[in-house]
Amino acid sequence: MRTEFDKAWYCARTKPKHEHIAAANVNRNLGLEVFNPRLRMERATRRGVVRTTEPLFPCYIFVQCFTAAWNDIRYVTGVSSLVHFGERIPSVPDSVIDELKEHFDAEEPLEVEDRLFPGTEVLIADGAFRGFQAIVLRMLPARRRVQVLLDILGRSTPVEVDRTSISPENRSMADLLPTLALARQPEPGWI
Repeated sequence: MRTEFDKAWYCARTKPKHEHIAAANVNRNLGLEVFNPRLRMERATRRGVVRTTEPLFPCYIFVQCFTAAWNDIRYVTGVSSLVHFGERIPSVPDSVIDELKEHFDAEEPLEVEDRLFPGTEVLIADGAFRGFQAIVLRMLPARRRVQVLLDILGRSTPVEVDRTSISPENRSMADLLPTLALARQPEPGWI
């Protein structure tokens, strides 16, 4: 059983898109250890495919502290509140943080490679077919190209596009979980 004199991990809710700001401010201003696991991935945008860094837990960071620091954390720029249930602020078990730290470096985001396979719905983000939706037919790894099935003038047409010009549709964290689970295991090939 923890007492108020034991350090523990707590979950702090941040303002939207302020996880990195809150983490830096808690660490710099209060000198507390912060854990903010992040992912580096590709996203389709109007400008084409862009590499982004996103938090594993949007709007949340983990802070290790004594209970006496709770009020100080609440007033750090970027932090909204500590996660609480009524008046109770639960701690996060050390084993959960340790397991997360095994997979996520506190300083560097985890690279998440797309796992494209036949049947994946994709958005073409660059080139002549920009904005079109397509379905992957097959990967052409030697040339880093992908053959997709594209609807052109009401007719399904196979087209080859550069791998970097497409992005999977409807990608959510749940879609990435199999990829994250395998992230520490090296795999042959570029996909």
